[in-house]
This record gives sequence, structure tokens and C-alpha cells, in this order.
Amino acid sequence: MDDFPVKIASLLESVAVRVRSLTVERVAGWARWTAVGVVVGLLGLVMAIFTIVALFRLLAGLVTPEGAYAILGGVFVLAGIFLWRQRLAGADDEIVIGDQSAAERIATELREL
Repeated sequence: MDDFPVKIASLLESVAVRVRSLTVERVAGWARWTAVGVVVGLLGLVMAIFTIVALFRLLAGLVTPEGAYAILGGVFVLAGIFLWRQRLAGADDEIVIGDQSAAERIATELREL
């Protein structure tokens, strides 16, 4: 009976360590990786901006600044067109409501009138 307080204390300590390992340490790990992700994202953004500026200056040295604007503008427009076309590449073009397409549903509603 003399070791009962020691057993209770060790039980409470083991429960506290387990709860801490399941909560605080996991949240701290997620917070650390979130911070690393934000820093990497910001560094990537800065690197992309510097690359675009360097490319523009290189093009402006080879052609006029207006030509550099036109070339980079054309590249960005082409990239935008490509990405815009790819946005629905995996999706169906027709909207389906339940087991009918939208066109079939409108047609049946018009026939019922």
C-alpha cells in the first residue's frame, strides 16, 4: 500500500505524456510544416518574379522594350489559353441532374406543358 501514490503518479504522468503526444506534438508538427510550406511558396513566387524580370530585360536588350512586352504578353496569353482549355478536360461538357441531362429534363418539362 505504500507504493500506491507512486503508481497513481506514474499513471497520471503516462496519461499526460500520451495525451501530449497525440495532441500538442502533432499540432506543432503541422504548424512547422505549414510554416515551411509558406516560406517555400513565397521563395518560389519571388524566384518566378525575378525570372520574369530578367527575361524581360534580356528581351528588351535584344529587341525594343515594346517588343519585349509583346513577346512576353504573347507567351502569357498562350499559356492562359492553354490553361483555360485544360480546366475542364476531365469533366463532362453536359450538366447531369439526377439520371437525366439538363437538355433532356427541359425537353420533358416542355412536353408536359
